[in-house]
Amino acid sequence: MFIRYNLPMSVYLHDIPLSQAKERLRSALQEAGLWHLLRTETIPLDENALGRALAAPIWALQSSPHYHASAMDGFAIRAAQTNGAMPSAPLSLRASVEDPQAAYVDTGDPLPAWANAVIPIEQVEALSESGALAQNPRQPAQIRIRAAVTPWSNVRPLGEDIVATQLVLPAGHTLRPYDLGAVAAAGHVSILVAAKPRVAILPTGTELVPMGQELRPGDILEYNSLVMAAQVQEMGALPTRYPITPDNFEAICDRVSQAAQENDLVLLNAGSSAGSEDFSAQVVQKLGTLLVHGIAVRPGHPVILGLLRRPDGSQIPIVGVPGYPVSAALTVDIFVQELISCWLGTQPPLPAFLPAAFTRKTTSPAGDDDFVRVVVGKVGEKTLAAPIARGAGVITSLVRADGLVVIPSGVQGVEAGEQVSVRLKRPAQEIDQTIFCIGSHDVILDVMAQFLAERGRRLVSSNVGSQAGLIALRRREAHLAGSHLLDPQTGGYNLAALRQYLPGVPVRLIGFVHRAQGLMVKKGNPKALTDLKDLARGDVNFINRQRGAGTRVLLDYHLNRLGIAPEALPGYAEEEYTHLGVAAAVASGRADCGLGIPAAAQALGLDFLPLFEERYDLVLPAEHAESPLLAPLLALLQDLSFREAVKRLPGYDTAVMGNVIAEIL
Repeated sequence: MFIRYNLPMSVYLHDIPLSQAKERLRSALQEAGLWHLLRTETIPLDENALGRALAAPIWALQSSPHYHASAMDGFAIRAAQTNGAMPSAPLSLRASVEDPQAAYVDTGDPLPAWANAVIPIEQVEALSESGALAQNPRQPAQIRIRAAVTPWSNVRPLGEDIVATQLVLPAGHTLRPYDLGAVAAAGHVSILVAAKPRVAILPTGTELVPMGQELRPGDILEYNSLVMAAQVQEMGALPTRYPITPDNFEAICDRVSQAAQENDLVLLNAGSSAGSEDFSAQVVQKLGTLLVHGIAVRPGHPVILGLLRRPDGSQIPIVGVPGYPVSAALTVDIFVQELISCWLGTQPPLPAFLPAAFTRKTTSPAGDDDFVRVVVGKVGEKTLAAPIARGAGVITSLVRADGLVVIPSGVQGVEAGEQVSVRLKRPAQEIDQTIFCIGSHDVILDVMAQFLAERGRRLVSSNVGSQAGLIALRRREAHLAGSHLLDPQTGGYNLAALRQYLPGVPVRLIGFVHRAQGLMVKKGNPKALTDLKDLARGDVNFINRQRGAGTRVLLDYHLNRLGIAPEALPGYAEEEYTHLGVAAAVASGRADCGLGIPAAAQALGLDFLPLFEERYDLVLPAEHAESPLLAPLLALLQDLSFREAVKRLPGYDTAVMGNVIAEIL
C-alpha cells in the first residue's frame, strides 16, 4: 500500500525552444564527462556482430588473397611464351611434370612461381605426346593454343582485394553482412565494438494496466514502454522495461534510483505534466539536477531533461517522457537517438527529405515547433503531403504517417498548396506505389488496402466526405474518390455531383457496391427506435457526420421528406468523420444513435436498424484511369476473392462492382 504525499503541484520551470533544450542537455553531459563513446567490448566475429558499431578501426592483418590465385580453371603459363599464337598459327606448350611451359590449375589454386597468366581450359587443345587429343584434358603432355595472352590474365594477384596493413573499416562504422566477410578476409577473428548502452524504461501511472489484462472504464493500456523499447533497440541500445509504478512520489523515487544503478539512461514515462499526480519533475529534483521542464514543441510539450546522481558520485541522464503515445515516441526520436549515437561512437542516421505541396490549410501554435504527421503520394507530376490526425494520443497516426513536416516556431501554419519539406519515415519507393483515395469513408476501403498491399500497391485513404473528395479531384490532389452523393431532384447517385464539382474534368464513374444505411444503436435498442421520425422525440441524442459527407446528405434528404427540421434533432451539430467514429460515439455513450453502415455497427458490437440502400461509387479522373499505378486496383474490382471478402461483411451487394456507370469526357 502506498502513502500519498501532499506535495506542491508541479509547474513548468520554463517552456524553452527545442534547440535550446538540446544544447542544455548536451552541455550538461559534456560537463559530466558523458558525451563520448561510453564503453567498449571485444566480441567474436560471427553473425551476432551484425549491426554493432566498431569502437576501433579495422586494419588488415593479412592480404586477400595472400598469394597469386587462378581466377578460373585452366593452364598456368608464362604470357611471353604465347606471343605469336594465332588461329592460323597455333603454338604448342609442354605440360609435362619436368620443366613445364604449362600446368593445370583449378579456380583458386596458387600459380606456380614461374607463371604469370592463366588460359581458360576451354580455350586450349589438350594433346598427348603423339599430338592426339589427351584422354584426360587436365593431364595432357602438351597444349595447343591459338591466341596470345597478356600478363596476369585470369589471375587474382596477391592483395587484389585487401593489402595487409590497409584500412578496411573506420571506427564508428556499423557492421553490415558483407562487412563481416571483409573483416574476416583481413585476418580478424574478434573485433572491438561499442558496448550497447543500457536504457531503463519506467512506465508510471495508477491508471495503467499491462497488456493482456481486462480493461475497465478509466484503465489505460500500457504499451508506451513497448514502443519505446523497440525504438531504443533499433537505435542500437539494450532496453529494459520495468513494471508499472503507481502515482506515488516515494515509489517512483525508489524505482528511478534502482534503474539509475543498473542502466546508462532512464526514460521515465508519464507524470511529466503539471497535474497533482505528475511527480516526474520533483523526482528528478530530489535525485539529481533538473535541466529542462517544458519544451516548445507539439506534440511533446511537457518533456523533462535532467541528470541523476548515483551513490558513487557518477551521473546519468534522465528523460521525462510525456504519457501520450505520439508525444512519447517523438520525444524518444528527438532526444534519445542523438545520445545513443554519441555513446556508440557513430553519427545519427541522416534523414531523407522530400519536397511536397501541402494539401490543406493547417494552423499551428506560433510559439512551438509543430511536428505534423503526413501521408505522401504523387498525383501526376505533383508530390503531395496530406496532414493526418494530430492528436497526441493517436498512435495509429504514426503507423500511417509517411513522414513529418516541422512547422517552425514563429509560423502560424501552412496554406494549402504551400511547398514543405517532408522528413520521410518510409522508403521513397513505397511512396511511388501509393494510391491516394480521398472522399467518403467505408470500411471496405481497408479490405481493398490489404488486397492491394499483396499486389505491390499502397492505398492511402483520407476520410473527408464525398463532396470534399470530388473537390480534391478537381484540385488534382487524389487519384480517385469514393462517393455516394444523392441527388434530391432525381434520387440518383453521383452524376449530378460530378457535373457540379468537376465541371470540365474528364472522369470515369465506376460502380463499387450497393450498401445499407441505417441507425446504429446500442445492443437491445434501449431507446426503442424504429425510424428517423423517432430522432425528433427529444429524448434521443444523435451523432451526425460532417458537412459534405454523403451520409449527411442522405439524412438531410429524408428529414426534408419527413418535414423534420434538422435543429429538432438533439446532437445534429455533433460531427464525426467516419462510420466507425459514429459507431464509437454510440458505443461509448456519447450518443444514443447515428446513421451509418452495418459493418461499422458490427465492428463495435452495436445493433443496426436498416433504413435505406444506396450506391457507393469510385470516381477516377481519366488521366489516372489508365495509369499503371491504378491497374491493380481496377483489376481487383473483377477479382472474385476480393468480392467474396466484401460480401462477407454485412450490408453489401457487389453486383455493380467494376461496372463503368458513366464516362464523362
